[in-house]
Amino acid sequence: MKLNEMLTYLQNQKNDLDENPFIHSIEMDSRDVGKGSLFICIEGYTVDGHDYAETAVKNGAVAILAEKELDVNVPVVIVKDTKRAMARLADIFYGQPTHHMHLIGVTGTNGKTTTTHIIEEVLNEAKKKTGLIGTMYIKIADELKTAKNTTPESLTLQKTFYEMMQKDVSHAIMEVSSHALHLGRIHGCDFNVAVFTNLSQDHLDYHETMKDYQFAKGLLFAQLGNRFEHDKIKIAVLNEDEEASKEYKKMTAANILTYGIDQQADIMAKDIKMTSKGTQFTLTTPMGKRTVTINMVGKFSVYNVLAAVAACLASSIDLETIIKAIESVKGVRGRFELVDVNQEYTVIVDYAHTPDSLENVLQTIKQFAEGHIFCIVGCGGDRDKTKRPLMAKIASQYSDEPIFTSDNPRSEDPLMILKDMEKGVTGLHYHVNPNREEAIQYAVKHAKKGDVILIAGKGHETYQQIGDKTFDFDDREIAIKAIRSFLK
Repeated sequence: MKLNEMLTYLQNQKNDLDENPFIHSIEMDSRDVGKGSLFICIEGYTVDGHDYAETAVKNGAVAILAEKELDVNVPVVIVKDTKRAMARLADIFYGQPTHHMHLIGVTGTNGKTTTTHIIEEVLNEAKKKTGLIGTMYIKIADELKTAKNTTPESLTLQKTFYEMMQKDVSHAIMEVSSHALHLGRIHGCDFNVAVFTNLSQDHLDYHETMKDYQFAKGLLFAQLGNRFEHDKIKIAVLNEDEEASKEYKKMTAANILTYGIDQQADIMAKDIKMTSKGTQFTLTTPMGKRTVTINMVGKFSVYNVLAAVAACLASSIDLETIIKAIESVKGVRGRFELVDVNQEYTVIVDYAHTPDSLENVLQTIKQFAEGHIFCIVGCGGDRDKTKRPLMAKIASQYSDEPIFTSDNPRSEDPLMILKDMEKGVTGLHYHVNPNREEAIQYAVKHAKKGDVILIAGKGHETYQQIGDKTFDFDDREIAIKAIRSFLK
C-alpha cells in the first residue's frame, strides 16, 4: 500500500511529502523495522519511540509517523496521537480482518481466561475454526504464540487477526482488559458479542478509582456501535447479578442477553449442587431447561460457564452442542487446578490475585474441605498497593494457616510488600516467608489427610519477577517436587 493512500484514512495530519513510498510493513519497535517499513513513534511509560526514529531509518524505514518534527531523511507524518492513528492504519493495512470473522470479546475483573477457553471449546465442538487472544497465549487455529499483554497493542492485534483470516479462522475470542480499553488498543475491532463477567477491586494503581475502572470496562459495550444491522446483530452479554451491568445497559445500543444465579436473567443456573470433583445445576435458557454437570467447582465456575453459554447462544450455536462441550471441559491451566501426586491432602493452584477472586476460591474450598485449609498468597510489586491488606485479611478469614509470601515483587522490596499485607491482619494468626518455594514446602510438610492447600496468585505463570530479573518458577512443579520429597 502506498503511503499517500494510507494517509487518506487519517484526519488532521501534517506532512510535506516529496516521496510516496510503498509501505511493506508497519512497526512500532525499531528492532522489527525492515526495508519498506512505516515506523510509528509511540511514547510509552519508559521509552519514547521518537528517540529511535533514526535507528528505524537505518534499519530500512521509508516513512515515520510521529507527534513532533524529526530530523530524518525520510517522509515524516505528524499527528496529534500516534497510538490512535496506529489503530486506524493497522486496521486498514491488514484489510480490516475483524470485518470478516465473528469476534467475541470478554471483559471483567475475574474469569476472562476461563470464560474465553470454554467458549473456544464450544465453538470447536460446533466445528468452527477458532482463534484466541488472552492472558496465557495467542492461539491461531492450532498454532500457539506467546502473549505479552492480556490484550496486545492495536498493531499486534490487527496483525494477529490478519493471520487468523489467512488461516480461515471464522470465530475469534479475545480477553479485553481495562487497560486495553482505556488506551484504545481495541479501536478498529469489530465485535459481534461483548461479554461482562464481574467487577471487583483491581488495577487501582492505574485507574485510581473504582468508578474509573468500571467506566473503562464499559467502553467495550459502548463501542459495539449504534447501528442496527439485520445481518450483523451486536449483542451485549451481561451478568445480571453484578451492579455494574445496570450502567453497561445504558452504555450500549446493542441487544442485551443476561445471565445470572441470584437475579432473574435470560440464562440461569438453579439447584446448584457441588462436590470436590464437579458441579451439577439446572441450566435454564430461552430454549428450555437442561440438567448440566461440569468438571469445575465453585459458584464462580458456574458464572463462567453461564457467561460462555450466553456468548455461544448469542453466536447462534445450538443448545445441545453447547451442553455437550461444557460438560467435557476439564478446566483451564492454573484456574482451580488440582495437583495430584496421590497425596492424602488436596493441593490447588489458582490465579486468584484480587480480593474478590481469592475470597471466591476460599469460600468454595470451605464447602468441601474436611481438614485444615492452608492459603499461600502474595501480592505483586509495582501494582495496586491498596489490595494488599485486603488479600491478607481474606486469607486469614477463610483459612486456618495463612502463609504470606512473594508473588512477583518486581522492583519492590518483597519484605515491604509483606509488611503492607500484614497491616490487614493485626492480631491474627499467620505465617510469613518471602521465599515462595519455602512457603509451599512448609504447607506440604504440615498438611495432613483431608487438608487443602491453596497456592494462589500466579496460576498458569511459569516465572517469578524479582528485581529486574525473571526466574523459572511454576507453582505446580514446586508443589509436586515438595509433595514427592515428603512422600518418601
